[in-house]
Amino acid sequence: MKDPKRVLFVNSEIYPYLPESTISIVGRYLPQGIQESGKEIRTFMPRYGCINERRNQLHEVIRLSGMNMVINDIDRPLVIKVASISSARMQVYFIDNDDYFHKKFIYEDAEGNFLEDNDERAIFFARGILETVKKLRWKPDIVHCSGWISHLVPLYLKKAFKNDPIFSDAKVVLSLYDEYADCMFNQDMKSKIPVSGIKAKDLEVIKSPDGINLAKLAIQYADAVILGSEDIRQELLDFTESRKIPTLPYLPIDHPEGTYIRMYNNFYDKLLEQDAK
Repeated sequence: MKDPKRVLFVNSEIYPYLPESTISIVGRYLPQGIQESGKEIRTFMPRYGCINERRNQLHEVIRLSGMNMVINDIDRPLVIKVASISSARMQVYFIDNDDYFHKKFIYEDAEGNFLEDNDERAIFFARGILETVKKLRWKPDIVHCSGWISHLVPLYLKKAFKNDPIFSDAKVVLSLYDEYADCMFNQDMKSKIPVSGIKAKDLEVIKSPDGINLAKLAIQYADAVILGSEDIRQELLDFTESRKIPTLPYLPIDHPEGTYIRMYNNFYDKLLEQDAK
């Protein structure tokens, strides 16, 4: 009997830890559906400061915490927390750090301004997940990224971690949503991203660090794209088409129950079959 395929979910939002939205509902129910289809899953999201740890019963995973990551020349401790959604028999891992995720906001401050350190939060989140999965020694077949804060994962996986046996065979699936396309990141973002294996030429698409170009960077290093919103910017659709990678058209998540989950699961399987040929 073959070992089950493994899917790593990298989510910006998961309900009930954050309010209901398309991304958070998919983040909650897609992993459950994929697990019930017979695949193994792991699910990660940031531990935003607005998430009540006591109410949601988050606790630190000491064996996974304790690593430091240098971002913009400063050592940042990586803290991993975990909680369970018992009705789904599903664990959610949270990437935490007091500097980046203590604020009671998700991406914007009380005045609606995009947080100044959102660029570093995305870097920390992406690197933190990949380092944690390495520590778990859990080799994913599919890495499915959803939400803008996951958009650096494809780059790190394909460049910095490409020779790591944990990730060397992983296929990156990117869900694109109509979110934060016009937001501007710190102008120094491009200089903060590189680690061993990543060169300046790999980041040319984010000369201007905005939401559109960050999404393009994710598309550039993805193996397949899922259109998660009905209204995706034409510029991103054109860029996706130019990459000539498998693309799953938009399917409403309120479609007759579970249809999108079956479609996503079939999409994973086809991607893995292509690779096996």
